[in-house]
Amino acid sequence: GFRALDCESVKHYVAARPALQQRVGPADSVESWRVKEVGDGNINFVFILEGPAGSLCVKQALPYVRCVGESWPLTQDRVRIEAAALAEEAAWVPAHVPAVHLYDKDMALIAMRYLAPPFIILRRGLMGGAVYPGLAGHLATFLAGTLFHTSLIKLDSSTFRRKVAEFENDEMCRLTEQVIFTEPYYKAKNNRWTSPQLDADVAELQSDVAARVAACELKGLFCSRPQALLHGDLHTGSIMVTDSETSVIDPEFAFYGPMAFDVGKILANLLLAYFASDGQEKDPGEREAQRGWLLSCMVDTWTGFSTAFTQMWSLHGARGDLYPGVLTEAPGGDGVGSSGAEEVLAACQEGFMRQLFHETVKFMGAFLIRRLVGIAHVADMDSIADPDVRAACERRAL
Repeated sequence: GFRALDCESVKHYVAARPALQQRVGPADSVESWRVKEVGDGNINFVFILEGPAGSLCVKQALPYVRCVGESWPLTQDRVRIEAAALAEEAAWVPAHVPAVHLYDKDMALIAMRYLAPPFIILRRGLMGGAVYPGLAGHLATFLAGTLFHTSLIKLDSSTFRRKVAEFENDEMCRLTEQVIFTEPYYKAKNNRWTSPQLDADVAELQSDVAARVAACELKGLFCSRPQALLHGDLHTGSIMVTDSETSVIDPEFAFYGPMAFDVGKILANLLLAYFASDGQEKDPGEREAQRGWLLSCMVDTWTGFSTAFTQMWSLHGARGDLYPGVLTEAPGGDGVGSSGAEEVLAACQEGFMRQLFHETVKFMGAFLIRRLVGIAHVADMDSIADPDVRAACERRAL
């Protein structure tokens, strides 16, 4: 049965499983293994084990929201979802996800590759002023690969429906609905913001009829459009980077939903880093180059994603059931590849990507609001010690 691990018991858990133990060190070296708990998120424990043979990451899900406590129960099935999502992502973008070594249902646990230094959480790197020239290309590859290959554009409808059911993630989705699309727009007890500096701004937001309508519309989109398998929580704290590598972690919120949700979330988090950078400067203007790079990274991520996605669609889309070849051919055409077929396919792609872009921008707005007004903020802003400076940065993002 389930038992919560700590830095001592996790060593013995790993040592009792040879496939894991050999990745850290010989059985007689267990007492010398170094263990630290590094879970700085809101939900799980994350243990790093290091020994003579190497290292391992063990992630365990508690049956409640860690940052709140047992008063907020949360399903441990999210670990199954995460393991399955990592396997699906690895099938299409193996260079951008960590390898999974074990999934233990009873212990609500995943053991996986430890992304050791120089890997760093992207958010921390950005807060330190770093730039990552390859990031936009890597994000574009991840988004295009995972979203296209799990969508009805690529899959037949029977396979698609099976996958939608496999990744049914009700509790995590309901949590998302609550903290992103509902609570920030009324006086919910979980909300917090830089007060009193932003009191008037928040009051204006929560009395804005158009904002509430837009939030409801986005919630409807989130709940009712299973376009593709989403990571579900794709922000700068769920991405590990080096100067040359990018790895996406923590897909426990994965589900079938609107593609714009994933695309919008990562772009919004890059925008939060942009707005926070002023407040993190020691000398005025010292991060101007980083701000320029962040804006370019956002543009290049969308452009690269859009290009890669449509290229995959052109190569493989006729096999899927959403835009099958028999319908993307022009009437009287001589088959896929005819000039008529290319015209019809291009029209479908242009309309799809235009709508996806518009929805992405709308979701970006919701993500900015929830990180400044809702229960869970970002360290980019919260690390700015002077509340007046922090509020000025946050107001620009609002």
